[in-house]
Amino acid sequence: MTERAAALLEAIFGGSFRRDFGVRLWDGSTLASTTGRTDFTLVVNEPGALRTAFTPPLERNAGAIFAAGSLDVEGDLTAAIARINDAANARRSPLRTARIALRMLRLPRERRPVPPGAHLHGKLHSRARDRAAISYHYDHPVGFYRSFLDRDMVYSCAYYDDGIDDLESAQQAKLEYVLRKLRLEAGMSFLDIGCGWGSLVIAAARRGANALGITLSRVQYEEANRRIAELGLSERARVEFRDYRDLGAASFDRIASIGMVEHVGRAMLPVYYESAFRALRPGGLFLNHGIAEQSPGRKPPPNLFIERYVFPDGDLVAVADSLAVAERAGFEIRDVENLREHYARTLRAWVTNIERNREQAIALAGETAYRVWRLYMAGSAVSFDAASIGVYQSLLARPRSSGEVTIPPTRRDLYSSPSA
Repeated sequence: MTERAAALLEAIFGGSFRRDFGVRLWDGSTLASTTGRTDFTLVVNEPGALRTAFTPPLERNAGAIFAAGSLDVEGDLTAAIARINDAANARRSPLRTARIALRMLRLPRERRPVPPGAHLHGKLHSRARDRAAISYHYDHPVGFYRSFLDRDMVYSCAYYDDGIDDLESAQQAKLEYVLRKLRLEAGMSFLDIGCGWGSLVIAAARRGANALGITLSRVQYEEANRRIAELGLSERARVEFRDYRDLGAASFDRIASIGMVEHVGRAMLPVYYESAFRALRPGGLFLNHGIAEQSPGRKPPPNLFIERYVFPDGDLVAVADSLAVAERAGFEIRDVENLREHYARTLRAWVTNIERNREQAIALAGETAYRVWRLYMAGSAVSFDAASIGVYQSLLARPRSSGEVTIPPTRRDLYSSPSA
């Protein structure tokens, strides 16, 4: 059986097989790197793991087998994913493809059950289903997220400004960068749509703004308000358990949405942007920060592993399509910036952290959650590296009837020394 597994791997990886990685099979036998370089070791814990993992759809099946523990990687997981992606996307002759299929059929089917993942019910992007989708991803114990995030619990792309090398400083730079793009001033009213554990709300309140955050995660709602109270900011900051569609007549000078638009769904983008437009006072600014697919001329198929195990009902919309909807809602586009290299670096830092704090993460959320998050973060880093996805900050304005917007004539203020 081990000979069959080795033959399948050699057929799949071709000339790159074992060039910079080794393999350890379920019986303890190993296939060492042929060059002496070992970026990672592919660990096959069950005889049926390879047959299932390399059966399409690759993302879902390989991801499920990894989540179940039948397949693992020791060492650089991002390098392993990149190598597997290269092998899966390699052009092969029909004869070679047939040979790979034959070798797969000679291996047994995987018998270890895979985790069930999310199974949501109800109308797509209804309020109830969106609450369930958000809860599925975000309502793990806070300590689980602490096992890989920075001290302030910022769960979005950091900003590695010049001279910044560590995650803590990069996340502080990101919060500062967002508020500087918004030109937030003391006394302004500020809304954070999908506020996470409150980091941006807290940063805005510390600037003297009157800040409100909204979330559909009960755990985030409770933890954010606990942090606000602990810091003595309750007079200027609060977080509410509220849907973005239920803002009512509230209005704000500045609005931000960081890493929330991915949950909205393509069909609901008009409602999302119209809700933000109504809530923004004339002359105000809205910074929308979100991951977007980057496949010119085509819409890529959904990542079934992410859909099932990480972000159910998530939808990555091309930035051009998203901004077209924003313009139809009445917004004027003032600036767009892609930070994808920053996100690849952020994700690698998170993977390093969760691997270092493995025991803590597993104790709080279980082995499956640890394995799913480790895989999805490493895989996302590879996707950002490959430019198949990007992360965009779009600065949008609601002009006054005169056309005036409260924004400087240049970007010079963004790159000057931060104000005290």
